[in-house]
Amino acid sequence: MSEQMVSRQAEVESVLRLAPVVAVVVLQRVEDAVPLARALVAGGIPAVEITLRTPVALEAIRAVANEVEGVAVGAGTVLNARDFHAAARAGARFAVSPGHSPALLDAAEDSELPYLPGASTASEAMTLAERGYRWQKFFPAVPAGGVDFVRALASPLPGIGFCATGGISAQTAKQWLALPNVVAVGGSWLTPSDLVAAGNWTAIAALAGEAARLVSPG
Repeated sequence: MSEQMVSRQAEVESVLRLAPVVAVVVLQRVEDAVPLARALVAGGIPAVEITLRTPVALEAIRAVANEVEGVAVGAGTVLNARDFHAAARAGARFAVSPGHSPALLDAAEDSELPYLPGASTASEAMTLAERGYRWQKFFPAVPAGGVDFVRALASPLPGIGFCATGGISAQTAKQWLALPNVVAVGGSWLTPSDLVAAGNWTAIAALAGEAARLVSPG
């Protein structure tokens, strides 16, 4: 494994270990980005994945990267080389994808951006590990097999750590975080659309505070 890959994977690990939950955010208005990120950080959730699912996502990443102290903002739903380059230019600290492809892995190697690729099977996890990806996103976590499936991967694939994302809630997060191969979970429950639309940053900070108190042994 190259020194560059080792360094990038270490950066991914450092982001995942900032808190038990990585906030997964879909933004419709760029003006919500900064106060939302500040509320999450205030509550104890500094790792924020802004998904590239809306037209304002890149501008939102740029605003958060420039204006919010103490945040590690990343780009989610990265699907191609163009997304990698745009996210890096916007100031993202990491990139996340729901799965992976040969072209996407090649794009990641050409980018300076630390990358958390997605996997949902043992074979996919092994393929990523062969390319040097010690840290992976298990997605969609609940539909792809749930807690029991990921627990079963721990013994045969001891070198892989997951950020489990997809279908996890405040009520089920602890079950995932108790697994030896799950270092963090991705959570969209921290930023419900109604609270974001209402600008209720106090309520979002409270949700972040509850999430930050979840303890991961990983």
